[in-house]
Amino acid sequence: MSSTTDKIKGLANEAVGNVKQGVGKATGNEKLEAEGKAQELKGEAQKTVGDVKDGAKNLADTVTGKK
Repeated sequence: MSSTTDKIKGLANEAVGNVKQGVGKATGNEKLEAEGKAQELKGEAQKTVGDVKDGAKNLADTVTGKK
């Protein structure tokens, strides 16, 4: 996956996770709330992977003189 794809999927997972948490809180559904938190954390991790990929590419470009 490209860094951009990781970041987009991460943002989507964070958004869905936040919605699930909100619905879970509003309805008193602790399971849904927990699922939402887990999905939000997954999204944050995906965004971090995208950031790391960008950093690695930038470092490689710098080392090879492409930047």
